[in-house]
Amino acid sequence: MRSFLIFWAGPLSFLWGWYFLSYYDLSMGMYFFSREMHDLVFTIYGNILGIAPDSIPPLVARACIVDTGLVFCLIAFRRRKQIIAWVKVWRANRAAAASANTALAYSKELPSAF
Repeated sequence: MRSFLIFWAGPLSFLWGWYFLSYYDLSMGMYFFSREMHDLVFTIYGNILGIAPDSIPPLVARACIVDTGLVFCLIAFRRRKQIIAWVKVWRANRAAAASANTALAYSKELPSAF
């Protein structure tokens, strides 16, 4: 599972790292991170796909969000027993705290014989 997350997060980190460095032209002396390269890449992708180059980044962002949701659903499905056990413990603790607070509230409202 750890390698699955690495192979998922690695390319996303690389993609978004490149995107923001090249978008803001933080090239550090390398053409790869320049704004020219950024515009050229999205112009090529736009021509290949037949859409405006400005509409590609939101589409990629939406695809990454859907992909991230699928990865988290897969992780939750694989760990469903642990998650169910954690929810049961959490609910029991909340119920115990609520009953203790209710008992404490009733004891404060009732007058004492002393």
